Amino acid sequence: MPSTAKASRPKARKPAVLPKSDGDAGVQAYIASLEPWQAAVARRVDALVAKLVPGVRKAVRWHSPFYGVDGQGWFLAIAAFQRHVKFSFFKGASLTPVPPVGQFKDVRSLDVRESDELDEAQFARWIEQAAAIPGWDGGSATSYGGATL
Repeated sequence: MPSTAKASRPKARKPAVLPKSDGDAGVQAYIASLEPWQAAVARRVDALVAKLVPGVRKAVRWHSPFYGVDGQGWFLAIAAFQRHVKFSFFKGASLTPVPPVGQFKDVRSLDVRESDELDEAQFARWIEQAAAIPGWDGGSATSYGGATL
């Protein structure tokens, strides 16, 4: 008699819950905590940001990597989920073309799944555009742990 039980899939690791921090070390710790395929995608994006945005500010806020430009605010955040990695541009509605996923007024995102091929050329254009415009300042310095730059 055939089994009706579903094949079990190995339980996915959850990204590290990291405290608020400034600098590259916290971002790299977050990336290292991801599933191997997620870490590979996040490393590619992290390297693109570092290459394209001289003096980029990196931090961990709300347990996720944030990228920003001093005096302009945050332009990109990374969040890993079980089946995808979400790259959110805080002023993504202003980018050309607009990234495909949008749930909030200005924020637009790209969800990358394990089987997806990251279009690095397009992602690089979004990074350059996003870093050149005023980003999200996180509200007042006391809101949500002070995400301002």
